[in-house]
Amino acid sequence: MSLASPATRPPLSAGLGAASALSVVLIWAAWLISTRHSVGSSLAALDLSLLRYGVPAILLSPFWLKTGLWPKGTPKWALVLMVFGSGAPFFHLVAFGMKSTPASAAGVLLPGVMPLAAALIGIALLGERPDRMRALGMAAILSGGLLLLLSNLSSGQLTWMSYVILPAGAALWAVYTHAFRKSGLSAFEGGALICVWSTIINLALMPFLGTHLLTAPIAQTGLQFVTQGLLSGLLATLLYGTAVRSLGGTQAAAYTAVTPVAAAIGGALLLSEPLGVVTVAAALVTGAGVLLSTGLLSARAGR
Repeated sequence: MSLASPATRPPLSAGLGAASALSVVLIWAAWLISTRHSVGSSLAALDLSLLRYGVPAILLSPFWLKTGLWPKGTPKWALVLMVFGSGAPFFHLVAFGMKSTPASAAGVLLPGVMPLAAALIGIALLGERPDRMRALGMAAILSGGLLLLLSNLSSGQLTWMSYVILPAGAALWAVYTHAFRKSGLSAFEGGALICVWSTIINLALMPFLGTHLLTAPIAQTGLQFVTQGLLSGLLATLLYGTAVRSLGGTQAAAYTAVTPVAAAIGGALLLSEPLGVVTVAAALVTGAGVLLSTGLLSARAGR
């Protein structure tokens, strides 16, 4: 998953922005499904993380070579939080939690909870005060998670890892979001630095954890090279930046409401995961909550 900041270029067409935002949603859903598919297989979490950050680190090398690993003028704490919040530590935590979590539930507990976590951090640390629509959205996101919890208490489909680790990952991503806004870096500079530092972390872990990239089936490695490295690691950053320039940050963020639904449908179609009524309801409620929490409807109501 990737995040870009608004650019200062002239706005693009609304149609291009909508297409870009929907493409990002599909990439995020594909990232959830592909990670869920490969975790526990011949490719370990470290292998996926090497692809997820190593490929963009190489392709974006002109940016981090220009800024240096510690850019002047960028608060060190902001860069550290960015790496922990969306880099290798975030990825390893989420991959561990997804070992026992269906993609449909992960769509609710990870990208679905991210706006709620970001809002809570903003309220607690930055003095932000949500309006009625955003408060309703946060309540809907919480309700979606509770629906999953109540559904799985009796069935036992999800373990404590799903309900603790994935929301913790969402909180890390929210920390990254706020740190990125304070960093003063461009979207590509921030993405490049996160990827190169994450690659350094992953390379440091290799002597202890090993890697299976050279022994895993080529088809599986190739799939993850595309979904982890090219799509999630690189392309989503460019597409989200395009969406923000043409639609504005609030409207572009509203499209993430589709992610839990797309992950649920994709998990059922591609991974043959059961798609119960409660799971569908939780995905829809969470998606609606994310839409409300962006403030898009608040802006329209105030016109």
